[in-house]
This record gives sequence, structure tokens and C-alpha cells, in this order.
Amino acid sequence: MLIKAPGGAFHVSSELRFQRLATDMEYVDGRVIMEARDIQAALERLSTEIIKSSRDPRRLALVGIHTGGVFLANRIAGIISGRLGTPVPLGSLDITLYRDDWTRLHTQPVLQGTNLPFRIDDLEVVLIDDVLFTGRTVRAALDALIDYGRPIRVQVAVLVDRDHRELPICSQFVGIALDTSPEEQVNVLLAEKDGVDKVVVEGPKE
Repeated sequence: MLIKAPGGAFHVSSELRFQRLATDMEYVDGRVIMEARDIQAALERLSTEIIKSSRDPRRLALVGIHTGGVFLANRIAGIISGRLGTPVPLGSLDITLYRDDWTRLHTQPVLQGTNLPFRIDDLEVVLIDDVLFTGRTVRAALDALIDYGRPIRVQVAVLVDRDHRELPICSQFVGIALDTSPEEQVNVLLAEKDGVDKVVVEGPKE
């Protein structure tokens, strides 16, 4: 299993290789890539990497991208706050109206609302999402974030990086990198909304 390290390089993680052997099982018409314990281990590691990379943890802030990214940001904030012994500023971002395809949608977009209860100026902001695919969601999130201020640095953390970028966007913190085809679908199921924690890869619908 390959995981992307900060700077864009890839390296093999023995931990994730073990996880894949343990969890790469059939799930309905897809493959279960991560179970609850794997997701928790990934979030613990991501939290460690985020803290280590911070130039000043006192300026660290986490912003989850609706919807899966918000739940993951809540979990990571809990881990980091516990380790630092102080609450980490936590917010959520609705990027719906910043998407480059929202005017083409056939249905009325559902707005989740942005909640940034702090000024982001001069903070180290980590955007958190569940899956990084084409890069268009992160691009929209960057546009939305800058409307609220000027952070000193913005980085991206994702649970799953599945490659196939359409824009020059990368993630600095990656839970797991998957080698998928563009036609496959990666579903991140989280207990907060799905009642279970799993990452499932499904083949193209016929």
C-alpha cells in the first residue's frame, strides 16, 4: 500500500499494508479497505503529523469540509486538543456555492452552512476532508476560506487520497492512498452519519 508523504512523495507503510490484508474483504459489491480500527489509527497518525508540522501549535486551527470532513475534523480536534492540553479552534466550511459545477446541477443545492467561530487571519489552517479525488472540492474550499481572512498557511488533510487529480492540488496529510480507477467509487462511511466506520471501494455501476 502506498501513502503520500508531505511534499508529494510516496512510500510504503507496513502498518497500512497490514491493515489492507486484514480488511480488504468483500462488502456488498465493493471492497472494504478500512474498518473502524483502521480509521481510528489513521486519525491518530494524522493528528501526530499535523502537530509535528505546525510551526506554532498555538496558531493551529482545523476546518472540516462538509460533510464527511466535518466529522473527521471533530475527531482529529479531539485527539489534538487532548495531546496539547488546550482546545484547538474548530470550524466547518460549506463549499457548495464555490463549486465550479454548481450552476450545472439539476437539483437545488442543499446548503449546510459555514461555521468559523474565530478569525483565521495569521492562523495555520488545516482543511480536512474524507476523500481527495480531482482536487475540485479543495479548490472550492480554498476560495471559500480566503473570503474569511488571510491565514498564515493552509494545508490539507484527508482520510483517503485516491489520485486522478484534475487540478494542481495535493494533500500534506494522508490517512491512506488508494490506487483506484476513475470509474470506481470510494465511499467513506462514518458512524456520525452512517452508523458505521468503513472505507469501501465499489466498481462502476452497470
